[in-house]
Amino acid sequence: MSSHARSSHFDALETRSPDEREAAIARQLPRQIAAAAALPGYARTLGQVEPEQVRSLADLAALPVLRKSDLVALQRPGTPLGGLSALPPQSYAHLFQSPGPIYEPGGAGHDWWRMGRFLHAAGIGRGDVVQNCFSYHLTPAGMIFENGARTVGASVLPAGTGQTELQARAAHDLGVTAYAGTPDYLKVILDRAEADGLELQITRAAVGGGALFPSLRAEYAERGIACLQCYATADLGNIAYESAAMEGMIIDEGVLVEIVTPGTGTPVAPGEVGEVVVTTLNPDYPLIRFATGDLSALMPGTSPCGRTNLRIKGWMGRADQTTKIKGMFVRPEQVASFVARHDEITRARVVALREGEADRMLVQVESPGGDAEGYGRSVSEVMKLKAEIEVVAPGSLPNDGLVIEDRRKYD
Repeated sequence: MSSHARSSHFDALETRSPDEREAAIARQLPRQIAAAAALPGYARTLGQVEPEQVRSLADLAALPVLRKSDLVALQRPGTPLGGLSALPPQSYAHLFQSPGPIYEPGGAGHDWWRMGRFLHAAGIGRGDVVQNCFSYHLTPAGMIFENGARTVGASVLPAGTGQTELQARAAHDLGVTAYAGTPDYLKVILDRAEADGLELQITRAAVGGGALFPSLRAEYAERGIACLQCYATADLGNIAYESAAMEGMIIDEGVLVEIVTPGTGTPVAPGEVGEVVVTTLNPDYPLIRFATGDLSALMPGTSPCGRTNLRIKGWMGRADQTTKIKGMFVRPEQVASFVARHDEITRARVVALREGEADRMLVQVESPGGDAEGYGRSVSEVMKLKAEIEVVAPGSLPNDGLVIEDRRKYD
């Protein structure tokens, strides 16, 4: 962290009273609903909604939920943003492609993705050099964190992923003070720098895109690095984030979060685990009741750090079998697509494993024989990840309906 003094909070929004926050929502939410209802992608779901009747989280619960599958259906040729965007595609600074394929817009304005708030909470700001190891290729994570770093005045080394030897050398030569990326890749860089005799100055890490295991956070702390995590998606940007208090994740001021019974839009009782549903207040891309597929629960009270918004417990699994491995989502439909490429495969199963502090992906393939190396190439093409391949006899995989199994331990 750089030496200059920083205020404890990003802006005054973070410390509002509940009454002030509710009053602001009552003003902002009807405008956002009205703007969304005017877009062709929402004509069927919000066309009959009276925006002035939607002024709170409780009012939102009466509206339909928007899911990833809806985005795929809406994003037909000629409408790459599905009629859900207030701006035409060419008006955005960036356009991205996520698995599906699903296309997302990205802006370059002040804290467009709301990631600056998290980086500030992580102690990163002017005077820091951030090694941004999120991908800049097609998907938005790299630009999401770069936009946040620009918001707080930090310099950025746009490192992306891979080439660890060069990453360690650049971190040393440029005096990198902060890391942004998936939780486990920082350890890869640190270990490489240590092996190469390179002293690094990294004291802050802002991570996302995968589980931050307590053992890994503790190892970073032993190495003098304070590591905090956020919860963000390609569609929504930042949703919630940790502060130095490290008691749950504070919901960002630019979104509204509901916890609902998975597969429905019905809110659960406070404290119960359910699916995270998010409404963004971004006027450029107004996603209304967007179901993330992630599980979490609301926490009582407020954070000891002084931020007063609601908190969630963080990521607690998936409402479906979709699983994040090495920072990338692997979906059941991708497994099906892989199987469909090979007539001899009867079934396949992706297994998420943990080796040391890194994710490992195993793909078990039911086949009378087949080419394991060829299967590996197919997996890389379909799922965008490298995997170990285990060819097993037909009928040997469990008949339990699982195509993705997560064997990693989170405690």
